[in-house]
Amino acid sequence: MNFFLSELIGTMILTLFGCGVVANVLLEKSKGQNGGWICITMGWGFAVAFAVYVAGKHSGAHINPAVTIGLASIGAFPWANVPVYIAGQFTGGFIGAVLCYLVYQCHWEPTKDPDLKLAVFSTGPAIPCTFQNFLCEFIGTAVLVFGLLGIGANEFSQGLNPLVIGFFIVAIGLSLGGPTGYAINPARDLAPRIAHMLLPIPGKGDSGWGYAWVPVLGPICGGVAGAMLYKVLVG
Repeated sequence: MNFFLSELIGTMILTLFGCGVVANVLLEKSKGQNGGWICITMGWGFAVAFAVYVAGKHSGAHINPAVTIGLASIGAFPWANVPVYIAGQFTGGFIGAVLCYLVYQCHWEPTKDPDLKLAVFSTGPAIPCTFQNFLCEFIGTAVLVFGLLGIGANEFSQGLNPLVIGFFIVAIGLSLGGPTGYAINPARDLAPRIAHMLLPIPGKGDSGWGYAWVPVLGPICGGVAGAMLYKVLVG
């Protein structure tokens, strides 16, 4: 399996399961409706874990442009491979979102709130405050990349690393996810947002393009900062 396909499949699984758990909790007449924030964070955590298990052997399972760029910024990943990885991640993110749309196709019409429909696909601020929203995504992703490098350095847990990473994502979501919904991944947010724009979802509103740059640039800057901080402190 080549790098592009591996990252595509991994990010597709991530987005299908992640967007899927949000749809299950938010959309009308779903079996999991009103499951709450813990349900969503656990769903995203397991989504990451199983995506890493599937793609890790073939590409390292970055499944996140912020991780790819962060690793490249400290010389831990070749810049020449960055475009291929990011292309796979965004393609997979889009496909996963479309599959989620199909799974929940009968639930879009009964759901009247367009904001809930958008929330299935992409993140948004609980309280719009541009600097604080950007800072939240920056810090969350810096913690993510710093932690991933630390987890990867622990050889004793290699076979369990994907599961450990999944619970790490749960921890980030539970502790840092409240202000913005913790995108911490441009492909997880922008690709499904594009899917939301293109798909024939009944009663949908706009796709929140005024905010869309925050969960893209915030994670990229945070990923680079987290990687550099790890290199300076740990080596």
